Amino acid sequence: MNYQESVKYILDIPKFTVKNHLTHTKEFLLRLGNPQVGRKVIHVAGTNGKGSVCAYIQALLLAEKKRTGFFSSPHLVKINERIRINGEEIDDETFLAVFQKVKTTVDEMEKDGLAHPTFFEFLFGMAMTAFAMADMEYIVLETGLGGRLDATNAIDDPVLTVITAVGMDHMEILGDTIEKIAAEKGGIIKRQVPLVFDGNNVQAAAVFRQIAENCGAPCRKITKDAYEIQEITEKYIAFSKRSAYDEDTTWRLSNTGCYQVDNALLALEAVQLLLPKRHPKLWKDTLFHVKWPGRMEEILPGVYIDGAHNENAVERFVETVKRRPVHGGRTVILFSAVKEKEYEKMIAELCQNLSVDSYVITTVESTRKVDAGELARIVRKYTDSEVTVREQLEEAWAEMMKQKGEDGIAYCLGSLYLVGMIKELVKGEPEC
Repeated sequence: MNYQESVKYILDIPKFTVKNHLTHTKEFLLRLGNPQVGRKVIHVAGTNGKGSVCAYIQALLLAEKKRTGFFSSPHLVKINERIRINGEEIDDETFLAVFQKVKTTVDEMEKDGLAHPTFFEFLFGMAMTAFAMADMEYIVLETGLGGRLDATNAIDDPVLTVITAVGMDHMEILGDTIEKIAAEKGGIIKRQVPLVFDGNNVQAAAVFRQIAENCGAPCRKITKDAYEIQEITEKYIAFSKRSAYDEDTTWRLSNTGCYQVDNALLALEAVQLLLPKRHPKLWKDTLFHVKWPGRMEEILPGVYIDGAHNENAVERFVETVKRRPVHGGRTVILFSAVKEKEYEKMIAELCQNLSVDSYVITTVESTRKVDAGELARIVRKYTDSEVTVREQLEEAWAEMMKQKGEDGIAYCLGSLYLVGMIKELVKGEPEC
């Protein structure tokens, strides 16, 4: 197989597999040579902010000259995004070599009567193999869904676990209350392994503390009380930490999402546990230069894409927009969503809490897509602002840009599928 054929094979896996038990994933890793052995794994779960926290941890470790691998999901444009070695996406040649090694192992498993790994399990096996081949010292591991039953939880001995903000998402799988969802996320907590967690949700925090206590795992909680936002501009957010050690230090992130302060602090706390010797100046500079795609990302002047795709994430998006500097032009939102999300609550949050001149509604490329006409009907239920429907993204994008004008601001959100489609669209547009 060549690179393109290997990618097609992986993308076709969901057509013939179902999720396997963790014992199967452990057997998979065993047959791959237990590539995790001897490496320091930081395991990260949560509803929102997992990728950003992982990206910040990765950057801080690399700044400290630590060889670091990073496995993330989903990818926005190219599947290689999921596997990063020392901060760089795995190249096509290495991707193919790793694929061939893992595919050989999977073929042997099937000959022995074992089930084929799922799409996510296969990529997880590839990531761990790639990290072993590159001799990574640290591995930053983002869960795919939940935590307790996630394939990444086949790693029994991480050096640290981190749980980001928890909200109502994937309820059909994880449960219909915050406590049930938190219990699934908290399934990554390991006996006597330190835990750092987002404690802003009281119910979730109580669940994490109880699990940690039962496991004898020392834990540290990060909440909004841990920092103060000092300034938000169109290009960065500045904040200070409320601690005796850092009280006179101002930190900056080159991202205006308020939620990224929580994520950066989780990452800082995590790295301080891993590397007790602090280097504040180095870490400040490192965090400022971290770019994580699709999170309040200014993709063109005055055009932002944000991965907010559930109610909690949209609430944090709204908080961010309301705190940004006032501008004189129009505000336009481009929106889409997928079926299993509570998109009416997401729409209501936007319409009832933001001053928006117009909405452009489109459809994402997914079997789980929601018809743009249905989404528009709900938007009109909550706002008197102008609502335009354009089924095709190219037409929706052109309409959004026209309505935005030269001096306006446009925000695109509702689905990570939408974010990926927009990044691909903009990448392919001719430069003026």
